[in-house]
Amino acid sequence: MQRKSYGKMQCPVARSLERVGEWWSMLIIRDALHGLNRFDQFETSLGIAPNMLTRRLNALLKAGLLEKRRYSDRPPRHEYLLTDRGRDFKPVIIALQAWGNRHFAPEGESVRLVDARTGAIADPVMVDRNTGRSLTSPEFIVAPGPAARDTLRRKLAASAWAVPTPAQEDDTRRHSGGSS
Repeated sequence: MQRKSYGKMQCPVARSLERVGEWWSMLIIRDALHGLNRFDQFETSLGIAPNMLTRRLNALLKAGLLEKRRYSDRPPRHEYLLTDRGRDFKPVIIALQAWGNRHFAPEGESVRLVDARTGAIADPVMVDRNTGRSLTSPEFIVAPGPAARDTLRRKLAASAWAVPTPAQEDDTRRHSGGSS
């Protein structure tokens, strides 16, 4: 049975999951962020079958999260390095780690995020770069972007997480060609 593709959906979460939603992919990126870059290192760290690792590495290469660079000609060997796109995934890994520690570590934290200079434990939160306010605040909602199709605009308008402000309602009317 073929898996459904989410790559053409307008939702950025769905599009992202198309590239990294398979758990091996996220674990490979996690390991790459920790400095692993060779096939055998990933295989040993993850205990993953070679054929599965090859498929996941190829998918991450195709998605532009990793790039492949030859480090040996005889025998031919490659390393897999994070691209800028792959390094941009670091906050997602940090957020998953913090969430997992908070909700799924009854025995306690096995991995912590700490300040490299002081060793102080970090408590990661997502904040708005412009205001410094926590994005978990109810003051932040989901709104359609300029490229949103009408179906997505309607879906967001009906969402409990996306209560439109008057400015967003005006924007929706402009894009739908009339009043609501």
